[in-house]
Amino acid sequence: MFIGSIMHALAYVANYLYLILIGRIVTGFGLTSFMYSKRYCSDARIVGIRRRTTLASWLVIGQGFGFSAGPFLGGVLYKIGFGNAVFNGFTSPGWLMAGVWAIFYFASTFLFTDVERPSPARNDIPLESPSTSSSVAPPNEEEHHSPSRSQWGVVVCMCWYAMTCFFVLGAWEANIPVYAAVRFNYSPYASGNFIALGGITTFPFLILNVLYARRFQDRTVLTLGSLLGLCGLIIMAVTLGTDSVDFASLYICWFLVALGFNIASACTYTLLSKQLPPSWNGKMSMAIQYSNYTGRVLGAVWGGAGVKVGMLAYIGVQIAIVGIGESMRLTLWKKLKAKTG
Repeated sequence: MFIGSIMHALAYVANYLYLILIGRIVTGFGLTSFMYSKRYCSDARIVGIRRRTTLASWLVIGQGFGFSAGPFLGGVLYKIGFGNAVFNGFTSPGWLMAGVWAIFYFASTFLFTDVERPSPARNDIPLESPSTSSSVAPPNEEEHHSPSRSQWGVVVCMCWYAMTCFFVLGAWEANIPVYAAVRFNYSPYASGNFIALGGITTFPFLILNVLYARRFQDRTVLTLGSLLGLCGLIIMAVTLGTDSVDFASLYICWFLVALGFNIASACTYTLLSKQLPPSWNGKMSMAIQYSNYTGRVLGAVWGGAGVKVGMLAYIGVQIAIVGIGESMRLTLWKKLKAKTG
């Protein structure tokens, strides 16, 4: 992440556009760290079943803060400009993030302690206490666990939702600056503020999600999040169809999309971790994170092309993708049952 941010920052002074692409590729490799964030939220050695969705909801709050503060700071840095060939409105975000990742590197190196692997001599001890899980198989049995067809169906459903959440969020973040520039003549500074405003106003509701996550099943939270996001997409489609898009309507749609799909993204992996043995934690975290990456990449491409392909088509594809997920959720509803918390 540190190296990729510096490469991104040097593209301007080097007058080489592809250095931005190369920097993004390097940064992409660094983003594998997100896989571990989810793994630790569901590691049976340190987190009981009834705490996983709560921790994942805290993770989503951090996620929401990042995509609110990032566009805002990017817009502010662009507006200030600085007037320097190396450190200016275009390159300053890269240098800023390089500093952030350098600090994180030292903090994680000296402050973070990894979880020790269980001793082979203690293989007869379950990975969770009876108070957190009523049916946890010993490790030697977990290694030979073979998911049923319905469990594989749940895995596919959660991977689809993971892809969907980040596809839609990534598409909107990429599309808003382009569409707002055409529709409202917004500058990058104004677009950054708009994206941040939508993200900030979701915070009270994301905090409520943390407080009440223990009371509802993951499938219920997933349903609420996906339906809120779908409402935002449908309202956007209607306003586009009637050519009545203004600041208020675009803001309401972005708010619903940001809130809904952030909430839904908290449940995809925690639900799987409650249905499969702890030994599958690494495999499933990778499957979910690969789905997130796929959604983020395809969403950014689709969002950037939204104005060119037509905004109705841009929104229609998103509605179709969410609709496929909803069909899977309704079909597998009984199989999506998991412990609360």
